[in-house]
Amino acid sequence: MRAELAAIEPARRCCRAAERAGLGRAAHGGARSPVVGRLAVRLGEVTEPAGEPFDWDAAAGHCRIAWLRGVFLAHGSLSLAAGRTHLELVVALDEAAPLAVRLGQIGLPATTRVRRGRGVVTAKSSETVVTLMRRLGSTAASLELESRLVGRALRGHMNRVLNAETANLARSVSSARRQLADIELLSASGALERLPAQAKAVARARLAAPEATFSQLAEQLGTSRALVQRAFETIASRALEVAARAPGR
Repeated sequence: MRAELAAIEPARRCCRAAERAGLGRAAHGGARSPVVGRLAVRLGEVTEPAGEPFDWDAAAGHCRIAWLRGVFLAHGSLSLAAGRTHLELVVALDEAAPLAVRLGQIGLPATTRVRRGRGVVTAKSSETVVTLMRRLGSTAASLELESRLVGRALRGHMNRVLNAETANLARSVSSARRQLADIELLSASGALERLPAQAKAVARARLAAPEATFSQLAEQLGTSRALVQRAFETIASRALEVAARAPGR
């Protein structure tokens, strides 16, 4: 990503000066990587010597982006570890708050904190980071990040669906076990034959298909799911009555 940004050649003279101003000390031999050092040399060949402060308020939008690109190349880092997006700009302590304000002015909210006497401007919103990378000109990085975000969202959705299906299956199995136990109790006591015809048919269907859903049982019996549910409620109620009359209760 750093190499991609450093390879950008601003066409306007004002943008080249703005980017060199954003590089700061990196434009005077303090570059953190060779590609940034070479960029500083290229920018210095056609612009005035660096050192004059960048006037953000008076600058055009394209100059602001060029300046931010220089700032990121000199002070920025992007981490995607553990599925999280974390962009940092480590600058002088008195520069952190103004930089966060400038980012906010162009719709890129960021926070600030102090770390070992330095100011740290942080953006953790994936949307903010993608937007910043795209505006700075890092097409490959923004596409890669968007791809990861889509993949993460898809995995999250699939996990939620799988968890929901697993929970539904667990509830269905538990419910079927209770129903089978009730039916066996009624059968052993002879109360099964005294059930209403609909409940008796549902009980026999459950014995024949222990894993069937209410909808499947309803389709098999040619009735509605609601009637199947009410039949099981009747079975459960009768089973409680039989259990209450059992010796020792």
